Amino acid sequence: MTIPIEPTEACAFALDRADPLAPFRDRFYLPPGTIYLDGNSLGPLSRDAEAALLQTLEDWKGRAIAGWFEGPRPWLGRAREIGALAAGMMGAAPDEVVHSATTTVNIHALAASFYRPEGRRVKILADALNFPTDLYALRGQLRLRGRSPERDLVLVPSDDGRTLDEERIAAMLTEEVALAWLPSVLYRSGQLLDMAYLTARAHEKGVLVGFDCSHSAGALPHALDSWGVDCAAWCSYKYLNGGPGASAFLYVNRRHFDREPLLAGWFGNRPETMFDMALDFEPAPDAGRWQISSPGVLGSSTLRGSLAMIEDAGIEAIRRKSLAMTAYLVALLDEYLAAPPYAFRVGSPREDARRGGHVAVERDEGAERVCEALIARGVVPDFRPPSVIRLCPSPLYGTFHEIWQTAGHLKAIVDGGEQRPGS
Repeated sequence: MTIPIEPTEACAFALDRADPLAPFRDRFYLPPGTIYLDGNSLGPLSRDAEAALLQTLEDWKGRAIAGWFEGPRPWLGRAREIGALAAGMMGAAPDEVVHSATTTVNIHALAASFYRPEGRRVKILADALNFPTDLYALRGQLRLRGRSPERDLVLVPSDDGRTLDEERIAAMLTEEVALAWLPSVLYRSGQLLDMAYLTARAHEKGVLVGFDCSHSAGALPHALDSWGVDCAAWCSYKYLNGGPGASAFLYVNRRHFDREPLLAGWFGNRPETMFDMALDFEPAPDAGRWQISSPGVLGSSTLRGSLAMIEDAGIEAIRRKSLAMTAYLVALLDEYLAAPPYAFRVGSPREDARRGGHVAVERDEGAERVCEALIARGVVPDFRPPSVIRLCPSPLYGTFHEIWQTAGHLKAIVDGGEQRPGS
């Protein structure tokens, strides 16, 4: 978008008029009477996803068990089919991505194969701002190998409690680290890490590196292959709009296709021999070998619709609008809401290259009550204690004027004392 970002309502109207993605809004079911700014937690239902789900229900109704093998899209290949749909926006080949399990299960599955303590290389490097489930999984993998999480899980600290310093991360990639597991985008502040830089530094030091891309998949382009990332996992219910609890994705760079999936399951078997029912596991020749169990066909069917819609919009166009929307929100916060008595702070990086798809809005006093007041006014954000209100204007269904309205709600909440206890 080439229109200059200014903190005015006129700018919001101009940006909305010039928005090439505006027609996609009509393809979503949005909660009536709301401004939905929580797509970084759960994306809303689209008509495309609904149609794909209804088609799967029809297949089940008409074919029963034959749906696994018959029809235009047999369910047996569903995990690979959906994985291939997601591969392009992630900068991966179709056989390097599979739709499987949940994010946490996939972290376990990948860490089990990629964490191989040997000699002095016995540690896993993560960060102190990571989403807790990642750290729970990494600690569990250390214990399974007889290692001590207190000793062998090294967490990169944060100086400001919001962001990480990539150079500090690189400096902590010592000869004792076997695997680094990091977020692509920090879930609180929205900081986008430089995955290309971190992967290059890790490999220079002989360290394998994986990323949790849950807060970046569908919000911005990736280049997992060209960056050389070893493995990654991400969920599908945020920017990918797959639905509550929808199955997740995993990525494995093809140079690792010969690794043994230690958390093996039947669906990770070579497709052409899986029904031989042999007792010896014969792993698939691609990322499919890390599947543990059969796909949830109904839950995955929504992604056939939502991923096709994202491809239609174009991930580059989505990113351009996302950056414009978050920049506009930051401009409004700076212009109208930074000074007392409002005292809102931007807790996200201001540079485009370092910001993901949401803005962390901080306030020292009453942040949770501000969040509750927004919800009462029909604005749907989310809250991360102790003081972060996350606002995520989604490019596919959000508008710039909704951002203007949200800033007005924040001002009115403080003006009316709605953030005070007992208000």
